[in-house]
Amino acid sequence: MVEGKKFLKLNDLSSYKLAYNLSNYIWQVVIKWNYFEKDTVGKQLVRAADSISANIAEGFGRYSKKDKIKFFRISQGSIKETLDWNEKSKTRGLIGHDEYDKILAELLQLEKEINHLIKFTNEKLAI
Repeated sequence: MVEGKKFLKLNDLSSYKLAYNLSNYIWQVVIKWNYFEKDTVGKQLVRAADSISANIAEGFGRYSKKDKIKFFRISQGSIKETLDWNEKSKTRGLIGHDEYDKILAELLQLEKEINHLIKFTNEKLAI
């Protein structure tokens, strides 16, 4: 490490922390469902949510600005997919109103955070 210089770490990104925590919350919700619900909607919801933080992490680990942004955009797509599975979970009576609202609010916040991350990456990185 360069003396006096602080390097950004993955866990410094609020978008990553929010996505990681949300995916673990969704896991805790889905793990209680019966087999059919888990095997159909549950697996899809968990995979979509897990993909958000995983793609932020992969983008963070890339060298070029273009590569970083590519993975951050993939995570935006995973947000949209998670929003869809959240809607289906509510419509099918798999989650309650409070769980639905918490997931929805955090996904909407994540959209903003990832947009900010993309803008920051575009403006601050040279390559």
